[in-house]
Formats: sequence, structure tokens, C-alpha cells
Amino acid sequence: MNIWAKMITAINGGINEAGEAVIDAQALRILDQEIREAADELKSSKDSLVAIMARQKVAEEKCYQMKEEITKYEGYVVSALDKKNEILALEVAEKIADLENQLANEKIGADSYKTSAEQLRFAIKQAEQNIKRIKQQADTVRATESVQRAQAAVAERHNGSNTKLRTAMDSLERIKEKQALKSAKFQAASEISIENNDISLQEKLEKAGINGNNNKAEAVLARLKKKK
Repeated sequence: MNIWAKMITAINGGINEAGEAVIDAQALRILDQEIREAADELKSSKDSLVAIMARQKVAEEKCYQMKEEITKYEGYVVSALDKKNEILALEVAEKIADLENQLANEKIGADSYKTSAEQLRFAIKQAEQNIKRIKQQADTVRATESVQRAQAAVAERHNGSNTKLRTAMDSLERIKEKQALKSAKFQAASEISIENNDISLQEKLEKAGINGNNNKAEAVLARLKKKK
């Protein structure tokens, strides 16, 4: 794979990730819209069911009328035969045959409408149950989302307070360190002052002709003379 193909793949991957991020951020809004669209489709299905049932009713009414008409013409055939008029009876019989063909076709249509209505009625019932279940689950998801947002806010505030607490502790340690350093400086300055005072005192003793070291040496010499 050359560099351009890799770049295109990377760009497409970034686009997909961005798209998924948008979908995730708008998941509840998308879900609500999908539920509304499903409800609209359900309404359209119910309208279609009403239309199919109306056609079924019209077809069944035609079948009923044709059956009555066939029964009526069958009576005419009997009457024609009673009067020995077979030609008229045959003509009426042809009319009956035509009506029976029409009845058969109309019955096929009526049965087809009936089957479609039953299937659509079952599909509508299933859709209603699914939409009801999805709405219930959507309410649960929405409640969970609210709880998780609240938990996230609490966690964020807790993390923020921990961060501030750590910052305060760091500031406290820096102050204590500065104070310890100042104390050490004061102590060092005091020690230096004492040393300076000791030196000044030694200088004063020497100027006065008093030498602590010589006095010590004389004492040592006197002690040794006594031992001798």
C-alpha cells in the first residue's frame, strides 16, 4: 500500500470515527426520531389495513349479490323448463354461467383481500408490541443516561476537588520548606554572631595581656614541677 492509499485509509477512518462520535452523542435523539418514524409507518399500515378491509367488504358484498342473482336466474331456468321453453332456459343458463365466472373471480379477489388484511393485522399487532417495548426500553435508557450524567458530574467535581487538594498540599509543603530554610538561615546567622563575639573577646584578652593558652601552659608546667 503506497503512502497516498494509506492517507486515504486514515482519512476514511477518521471520518468514520467522527461519524460514530456524532451518532453516540446524539444516540437518544436519533432513537426518539426512529421511534417516531416507526409510529408513522404503523399509522400508514393501519390506513392501508382500513383500505384493504373496505375492498374486501365491497368484494364480499358483490359475491353475495351475485349469489342472489344466480339463485334468481336458476328459478327462471326452472320456470322456462316447466313451460317447455328450452331455448329460453339455455339462454338463462348462459347468463348463470357468466355470473358464476364473475362470482369465482370476485371471490378470489375477496379471499385475497381477506388474506392480506389478516397478514397486515398481524404485522400491525407485532409492530405495536415492538414499539411499546422499545418506548419502555428507551425510557429506561433515558433514565440511565440521566443517572450516568449526574454520576459523571459528581466524579468530575470529586476529581477537581482532589486536584485542588493536591495543589493546596503542594503549596503547604513549599511554605513549610521556605520557613525551614529561613529558620536555618537565622540559626546560621546566630552561630556566626556568637563566633564573632568569641573572637572579639579573645582579641580583648590578648590586648589586656591575658592569654588563656599561656595560662594553661603555665599550669601544666607547675604541675610537672610538683611531680619532680
